[in-house]
Amino acid sequence: MRVAVAGGTGLIGTMVVDRLAEAGHEPVVLSRSRGVDLTTGAGLAAALAGCAAVVDASNVTTMRRAVSVDFFGAVARNLLAAGVDAGIDHVVVLSIVGVDEVDLGYYFGKREQEKLVSGGPLPWTILRATQFHEFPDSLIEGAVGPFVPVPRMLSRPVAAAEVAAALVDLVLKPAGGYVQPIAGPEELWMADMTRRYVRARGERKVLVPIRLPGQAGKRMAAGGLLPDGPYTRGVQTFAEFLDHVRRDLTGPVR
Repeated sequence: MRVAVAGGTGLIGTMVVDRLAEAGHEPVVLSRSRGVDLTTGAGLAAALAGCAAVVDASNVTTMRRAVSVDFFGAVARNLLAAGVDAGIDHVVVLSIVGVDEVDLGYYFGKREQEKLVSGGPLPWTILRATQFHEFPDSLIEGAVGPFVPVPRMLSRPVAAAEVAAALVDLVLKPAGGYVQPIAGPEELWMADMTRRYVRARGERKVLVPIRLPGQAGKRMAAGGLLPDGPYTRGVQTFAEFLDHVRRDLTGPVR
């Protein structure tokens, strides 16, 4: 089966591509590095030729509402339009648990994406996931100097590999609409996760806990990004993830 993967060079997309290939399918990476611009649609028609399905794991790094809405809206519209022309019969989208509960600028873009796909012309499946174990890395990399602002945020972090596996499983099945979300096995505060992550990497950083203003900050601190119903429970704990981080840096732990 030939499956297109939007954002196939990112964290989740790369794992999806690898899993599809391991299972004997033919993944097609949709990214600028492969000649496809998802925001304009350039190169998309040719890339989708012969594909039966699409996994959308595309992403943009921003907290600005307008940028997020423009990006996810453009990508969704282009994938749907080109997908109709190419005869795509299933679109699987990765979204976020609590995206409609917390009014962060980035989340407005994900809402736009969900709205377009769920109301669009192609059979669809949307999988919402909680934050990945790697989330603290984005906070560290985006910090200026040694100071790392960390939002007061309760999460149930999940292994990225488990999310990728779930996406591959879903794209090989008939469209299911909104499916049960996936979340990790334990509730953790983001400040604690980031502190442990910094330690595992052997770095010296000063964490600056912050509470985001308004209702968004209140909802994040009150568990607005946690599943509020049944969910698929991930297996890997954050501690197990950190063991892998340490091994990557220093070799096997003895």
